[in-house]
Amino acid sequence: KCGTTSLYHYLIAHPNIASPAEKQMHFFDNNFNKGLTWYRTHFPSSLYKFYVKEVQRQPFQTGEGTPYYIFHPLAPERIAKYLPNAKFILLLRNPVDRAYSHYNHEIRKGTEKLSFEEALDKEPERLEGEIEKMRRDLNYYSFSHQHHTYLSRGVYIDQLLHWTKYFPLEQFLVIKSEDFFEKPPLVVAEIIKFLKLPSWQLEDTNNYNKGSYSKMEPKIKSRLVDYFRPHNQKLYEFLGRDFGWDR
Repeated sequence: KCGTTSLYHYLIAHPNIASPAEKQMHFFDNNFNKGLTWYRTHFPSSLYKFYVKEVQRQPFQTGEGTPYYIFHPLAPERIAKYLPNAKFILLLRNPVDRAYSHYNHEIRKGTEKLSFEEALDKEPERLEGEIEKMRRDLNYYSFSHQHHTYLSRGVYIDQLLHWTKYFPLEQFLVIKSEDFFEKPPLVVAEIIKFLKLPSWQLEDTNNYNKGSYSKMEPKIKSRLVDYFRPHNQKLYEFLGRDFGWDR
């Protein structure tokens, strides 16, 4: 929906980035009860890291890409406890387009039966009390919070403010998805610099998660633009950057 699948494939092609067992672990959101040992088994071993860094004298980085972390209310506190020095790469897409892409993704998976407009109207009811249940019962899984949050997930400023309670902003690289879609090599080069890895030329620019669907109805698009505008303005002020989504 924001380009994370393509970015993941681009980054693991870098010679100094070791790929995990899979892109999305969902450890710090849905699988936290499995324990840190379970999580670590999905990454290259400490012995391999030692070999790369101490024997080959090469930089070593690894990581994963679970987009739900940024929205999950418990993820940042959990990550701060175990990975306080982690770096975070955030791809933020125009929330209007992100919402419609998210909706169509759920339609394709069969996890959404309502029309887009009905789903938007139903979101507050679907989410009522869910965050409180997640905080009260650490093993509680909220299907609606993960799958039916077309509006809420696009309020990026609230999510960033929550995360920066646990991590300094310097540990985040915030990228406009539209810039990534337009010029992947330039954005990947920026990320590689952020990760302090040797420069490298991206050659594979395939789109790994492309979906097609009908255009959004103009009246719904106008409604979403109006809804997200004040939240976007707060985001621009916080980051000191205008992403131009409201024009």
